[in-house]
Amino acid sequence: MINNDKFLWGGSISAAQCEGAWDEDGKSPVQVDFGDPGTTYDRRYIHYLNADGSRGKMRQFDLLPKGAKYVLFDDVRYTNHVGIDFYHRYKEDIAMLAEMGFTTFNTTISWARIFPHGVEGGVNQAGVEFYRNVFKECQKYGMDPVITLYKYDEPVYFEETYGGWTNREMIHQFVEFAKVCFKEYKDYVNKWLTFNEINILLHFEGKGGKQVAFESLHHQMVASAKAVIAAHEIDENISVGCMIAGYCSYPYTCDPKDVLANYKAFQDKFGYCADTMVRGYYPAYASRLWKQNNVTLNITKDDEEALKAGKADFLAYSYYMSNVVTTHQNEGESLDGAGTSENLKNPYLKASDWGWQIDPIGYEYFLHFLNDRYQVPLFDVENGLGAFDKVEEDGTIHDDYRIDYLRSHIQSLMKAREEGVNIFGYTTWAPIDLVSFTTGQMDKRYGFIYVDMNDQGEGDLHRVRKDSFYWYKKVIASDGKDLD
Repeated sequence: MINNDKFLWGGSISAAQCEGAWDEDGKSPVQVDFGDPGTTYDRRYIHYLNADGSRGKMRQFDLLPKGAKYVLFDDVRYTNHVGIDFYHRYKEDIAMLAEMGFTTFNTTISWARIFPHGVEGGVNQAGVEFYRNVFKECQKYGMDPVITLYKYDEPVYFEETYGGWTNREMIHQFVEFAKVCFKEYKDYVNKWLTFNEINILLHFEGKGGKQVAFESLHHQMVASAKAVIAAHEIDENISVGCMIAGYCSYPYTCDPKDVLANYKAFQDKFGYCADTMVRGYYPAYASRLWKQNNVTLNITKDDEEALKAGKADFLAYSYYMSNVVTTHQNEGESLDGAGTSENLKNPYLKASDWGWQIDPIGYEYFLHFLNDRYQVPLFDVENGLGAFDKVEEDGTIHDDYRIDYLRSHIQSLMKAREEGVNIFGYTTWAPIDLVSFTTGQMDKRYGFIYVDMNDQGEGDLHRVRKDSFYWYKKVIASDGKDLD
């Protein structure tokens, strides 16, 4: 249940990026298990074997070519196979998070550990027990976890068998997966998220084009709504939220055309999903978006009823940066490394090593905007700074840049709370170093805890507390008041 009297402080990780043990105890592979490490300015590739025996590679979210199979190659290093070995070290890692004073913890449940080969393949009890043990460990330290069901890591079995989320069968498969989790873990978890950054499909142009993206997204939103309904039937004390990738942007100029284009960018990239999942129906501008992208959706009466009955109980989001939008040709400087190709540099902001524009004032604006628009409880799932960390000769890690980033954003958060924004928790991405989702790197570090592993696979995975570890411990102990 949502309790606004006690603000939740913690951090967020994901199964595929930290667990490792990619083929242990009955788990089946997921797409990123076939991915390489990219570079600071280039996303990773997923490798496969074509039907004619030739090698191929594609970006995440692309569709596997017809007749192709995911195959491991000797000359590719697969960073997710080991991750940071959270699967075997979760007790050590959760103890370190508890040392910081975490009152909540967000991670994902790997679908491939629970249903390795879909409902038809049966439940993998070893996977069920692993997460039960993780949640017991959280409970041991008094953490009130908020757990995510899906972060782009369905078993590749679904892609090979059903063609992935383009097939309506995936709705049934996901709801059955969700039911198992709600029932098995209801004594440990009462706050859930269905899909992590569900709108991310609209941010990347996969080979299937916009029709595939919108069709898949529709099936995911219906699956999410039906999971919410199932959760409330299983236990009325369960709260289930949606999680949307934050999109905060400004018009590049005061040209009214830029202002209108900026608002439509918000509708397209954030509002389309958030409006539907919180309000229970597609917004009016959805028809403009479908027409603009030449998309036709098969929205059944059952879909409409599910969306209405399965509205999200709260709205969760990620926030890292802001963007600018312009209609002017050849104006502004392009921004590299931010994961999309539509961004311009904001001359008033600094950027991270990966080109992500640092904007704590934008965070305050974003919080007020969400609070006013949706009027449901908010939860911050991801906020953090990816950076290169240097280990000193004495083994210490001085990450003042990370402290500065988080301090400025938590200041904005606290100010927004004081001004009436209804937010009940904040979890940083990520409290411990892990494999980057977009680039597959280890050298892109977010954590308060350093993990000894680099992009070349060198290191023994031992953990080191960074300066930010002790700083965040102080922040939590003071409920966000001591930020020095």
